[in-house]
Amino acid sequence: DFELIANQENALILDVRSEHDFVKAHIPNSIFIGLEGGFAPWVGALIHDLKQPILLVTPENKSKEAVTRLSRVGYDNTLGYLKGGIDAWIAAGKDIESIESISAKTLAQRITNTNNLNILDVRKDGEFQSMHLELPGVKNLPLDFINENMSQIEKSQTYHIHCAGGYRSVIAASILKARGFNNLVNIEGGFNFLKETELPISNFVCPSTL
Repeated sequence: DFELIANQENALILDVRSEHDFVKAHIPNSIFIGLEGGFAPWVGALIHDLKQPILLVTPENKSKEAVTRLSRVGYDNTLGYLKGGIDAWIAAGKDIESIESISAKTLAQRITNTNNLNILDVRKDGEFQSMHLELPGVKNLPLDFINENMSQIEKSQTYHIHCAGGYRSVIAASILKARGFNNLVNIEGGFNFLKETELPISNFVCPSTL
């Protein structure tokens, strides 16, 4: 029924579980915005149509909370949620997808082995200017404007995506994946963990001076 309604109503499948659960297994073309992060602001920034039909994939016993929090920011067209969650979807033999997710340390090792990695930093422009990885393949693609700036990257390329802590990078990866970018790698823990590696980091600039 969930699959049928999604197709008939052209509904957005919104997965509000944790980023760790989403990268392991999710419904194809679903978008991740987890309840445990900046849920309402990112829903408002990335789902532009308040009347967009929405179907939810939620953690156990979190469906009512998800519907309520969507309604509070004007999204009243939630059609339903997946009974039994992602486990029920898998048990029914439906297709699932995943996103490769690696540690900051693993990324550092990959960069040591090759100098030709594409890295997408999806933090805000001010965060990026304040401090970022100082490598040739690094590109700032802020999550706030990812839908407008998607043409700046190539579907044929592989991109390693990070934010500050790991939440926004999975949102970005889910959006890109739904638009046909299949060669994506999420960096767990984001820039907070990347700073602890030996990768080159730009000199800190106080955000208030930018």
